[in-house]
Amino acid sequence: MASEGAAATALQVLRALETGPRGLTEAEAAARLAGTGENVPPAPHTASWPLRCARALRDPFTAVLLTLGLVSALVASWGTAVVILALVAVSCGLRAAGEHRADRSLAALRELVAGTATVLRRAGADAAPRAREIPVADLVPGDVVRLGPGDLVPADVRLLRARGLTVHQAVLTGESAPVAKAAVETPGADAPPGADPFEEPHLCFQGSGVATGSATAVVVATGERTRFAAAQHTADGRREASAFDRSVHGISWVLIRFMLLTPPLVLMANAALRGRGLETLPFAVAVAVGLTPEMLPVIVTTCLARAAALLARAHRVVVRRLPALHDLGAVDVLCLDKTGTLTQDRPVVDSALGRDGHADPDVLRWAAVGAWWTLQLAELPAPDALDEALLAAAGAVGEEYDGVGAVPFDPGRRTATAVVAGGLGSHVLVTKGAAEDVLARCDLDPAARERLLALAAREAGAGLRVLAVATAERPARTRPYTAADERGLVFRGLVTFRDALAPGAAEALRGLAGLGIGVRVLTGDHPATAARACRDLGLDAVRVAVAGDPADLTADVVARCTPKDKARIVSALRAAGHTVGFLGDGVNDVPALRAADVGIAPRTAVDLARETADVVLAEKDLGAIGHAVTAGRHSSANIASYLRVTLSSNLGNVIAMLLAGLLLPFLPMLPVQVLAQNLCFDAAQLAFAHDRPGPAALRRPTVLRPRAFLRFITGFGVLNAVADLATFGVLAIALRGPDALDDRAVFHSAWFTENLLTQALVMYLLRGGSRPGPIGWAAAALAAVGLLLPASPLGAVLGMTGLPPACPLLLAAVLALYAPALRAVRARHDRRLP
Repeated sequence: MASEGAAATALQVLRALETGPRGLTEAEAAARLAGTGENVPPAPHTASWPLRCARALRDPFTAVLLTLGLVSALVASWGTAVVILALVAVSCGLRAAGEHRADRSLAALRELVAGTATVLRRAGADAAPRAREIPVADLVPGDVVRLGPGDLVPADVRLLRARGLTVHQAVLTGESAPVAKAAVETPGADAPPGADPFEEPHLCFQGSGVATGSATAVVVATGERTRFAAAQHTADGRREASAFDRSVHGISWVLIRFMLLTPPLVLMANAALRGRGLETLPFAVAVAVGLTPEMLPVIVTTCLARAAALLARAHRVVVRRLPALHDLGAVDVLCLDKTGTLTQDRPVVDSALGRDGHADPDVLRWAAVGAWWTLQLAELPAPDALDEALLAAAGAVGEEYDGVGAVPFDPGRRTATAVVAGGLGSHVLVTKGAAEDVLARCDLDPAARERLLALAAREAGAGLRVLAVATAERPARTRPYTAADERGLVFRGLVTFRDALAPGAAEALRGLAGLGIGVRVLTGDHPATAARACRDLGLDAVRVAVAGDPADLTADVVARCTPKDKARIVSALRAAGHTVGFLGDGVNDVPALRAADVGIAPRTAVDLARETADVVLAEKDLGAIGHAVTAGRHSSANIASYLRVTLSSNLGNVIAMLLAGLLLPFLPMLPVQVLAQNLCFDAAQLAFAHDRPGPAALRRPTVLRPRAFLRFITGFGVLNAVADLATFGVLAIALRGPDALDDRAVFHSAWFTENLLTQALVMYLLRGGSRPGPIGWAAAALAAVGLLLPASPLGAVLGMTGLPPACPLLLAAVLALYAPALRAVRARHDRRLP
């Protein structure tokens, strides 16, 4: 907001804006609109297709594949180059298409609201001001606007006059209760330096909603200069890497180092021991490609895109950033606000207590009579939230009385009074409001007043909102009643309210707990109120702290949170090793949405929150988050299975190829055969995108830990290399004779077959889970290709031939030993899992 609106008097603000209480002329407004621009928030940026594809190249494996493809083209290995570059193109296209679909789905969910505002404008300098409706986009600084119940504050404004004004600022501050506002003439007199502008009584901000009362205000900031739009700047800049990015990049760069070292090692070893030169370069590149999980970008994008499409179709959950699905699967802490998520934004009656602190239904009846006739006679557009709760609990008991008059609620005195006909010639005043204010108007001795104040404080300390009720019988009169008549009252008792629980919230919390996700409530409400809502939902023994306390990082409920507090707590949880999700819907939630590994917003959130979030829910429903988490774990489990299988198998083959290249008088496999083998294995691994992991993979957060992956692939890779070296020995025995190991075609064919058979075993046995599903069929197809391809016409083109009768039996003997060893090592690995 402009500085002149924060601490200046109303007259100073009007002078600074060169306007007055009668508003601007049409000519002045048109000139200012041309200079300041329309009163609209910054438009969200949508990336172009080329930019989306270029961003996909930032993935480490995709970048390495592109480099290897270019190197293959330079050494005239055209088949390898074409296949690798095709994989790069497919990966980039899939990722860009997924992001485009998410943006399109989000646009379909976005509410299309054409807002208007009531403004005072003059035809000319001497003309009288006229109130008229104009589009909110046409407002300019200096316009004088009128606000009433139900209106959205169209810009940042400074109040000139106000009567009974309260506004909802939850979209900006997270505070669920309406905030009283007043046209303070000398603001800032009692405010400390650096006070929160949202707490200033004379300022209202774009995005707030008028709950009660009316006001006239002058616009001090519009468009990108409002507080609402200023939050956009928080959303700018580079976002910190998410859990998915960190884990995949960690695995990637370790393997990249291996890939970069492999070609030089192969070249140097062959040159030193076998006298071979650059003719081994295509083989060295093929070995490096063999270590690369080249299908990773395709598998990852396909898994996530299929899960995102299913979520959008079945649960109306839009995933705007595909890797966010993996982050959802890895989430172990979910941070959220209380209001609108765990509770509805409305109270319900909890109890009615008499003067003695015991239940007294008569107190509720009198409170409902006051609510009924205040609504009928004060000409309010809608009942207050507490009045709605009273009428819902007691019914229309006010119809039993004849209404006489009403003195509506005023934030200054914090009471409201209805007057009904009593006995013959008498009227009954029914006053309800804040306990301190109502008790101050009752005839009570000091001891009784202190006791009743303590009773009210006890109920408030239990997390309940408290409404005091008092009555007074007066002689009937025709003169209107005023606030001055609220004196000499008889105290009736207290009505307490609690937050209405959101439907399904308790069940959803139990579901999240079953998924291993801890819930942290970050709210702007009072600590007792937040703790009470959690207890009502069945969350016993919750730890409560106030934002800023040393314990706020370990508490289950953190109250009095500012936007900075929410972002700070989320960042601290991430720094402690947690994968954090954050559910928010207001401008105040934008910093925390960006700080989280995955930001979640409902469709009803403000535009800025929706644009910042990674996942958008059709409704603010924790159950939908549970579905999204399960879908994320499903995808992550498939990606993890793919990585375990392909990296283990590839590492074993690379080790075996390096040793064979040094032990044999010829290359162990021709580059074109290495490429054909990789293509067959890669095609089979597409089944991982359609697999259904076992239930155990969905019960806990799925995290790709680089060190654990390296231990896994090293152990299984070495085992695979041992099987390959055993195959060398078997082939040496099978080919013993005059030609010894000179029958290169038979050797190449036998090792090609053995490689595909061991890879099929690895796919099936290392996947995990009980049902074979698509992986079982893909492994069977891979094994069939390994057995049939060498003897086929295509095998002859690739330099292979049919195997002698003894070779399949000897290979079967190697596999018969390899399969139980693989099972035993897998079982040992599973026992070590937490």
